[in-house]
Amino acid sequence: MGNTHVGVGIGLVVGALALQIPAAAAAGDSGLDIRSRTGSSGSTVTVSTTACGADVTYGKGKSEVAGAFHLFEGERKGVLTGRFTVPEGTESTTDTVTVKCPPRVKITDSYSLTARQPNGAVEAGFGDTDSTAPQLALGGVLIAAGAAGWLVRVRNRSQANRT
Repeated sequence: MGNTHVGVGIGLVVGALALQIPAAAAAGDSGLDIRSRTGSSGSTVTVSTTACGADVTYGKGKSEVAGAFHLFEGERKGVLTGRFTVPEGTESTTDTVTVKCPPRVKITDSYSLTARQPNGAVEAGFGDTDSTAPQLALGGVLIAAGAAGWLVRVRNRSQANRT
């Protein structure tokens, strides 16, 4: 009977955490994937999106810092990809990228630029450092599972000592 209560508690904790993951993951999703190897002046920035639709093969983009660029269909159908280079001497700022594609789709997102090349170690882990919500949810699930396993083990030990 005691294990049933433990199982119900574990199920409620895991269920509550699982319900938070999609909301946290969708919280800042603009539909643009902006990738820059260094995020500084002189670096190449790649912008891709699937928000234009599977039948669209062309789009126009504009960076506040670098100006206009074009997006074309890449290796996968429905994914438009474009590149631009951040001008040399660009100061630390936030660059806003706007992509337009037919019919009347407009997507805007921002990313950070630094004034110099990064120096030092790279942060290890999975995913983008700006979106830590899925990582926190996964960590919570792992902690809950560990606590549940410990609780089951302690209860089994105490029952074995009684008999």
